Amino acid sequence: MLPEEREKKISELRAELTTIRTQVKSGGTVENPMRVKELRRAVARLLTIQNAKPKPEETT
Repeated sequence: MLPEEREKKISELRAELTTIRTQVKSGGTVENPMRVKELRRAVARLLTIQNAKPKPEETT
């Protein structure tokens, strides 16, 4: 996945997470409460990949 695609996916997931959190805060019910956990983990995974430092090249 290209960095641009990752950024786009992160922003989409965060937008969905914000929508669900807003529904919960306003007293509504959510169709799938586990979706919040899934979204948080997906964002964390993408950010981990994004922030990972490339391995140094081995010189022999």
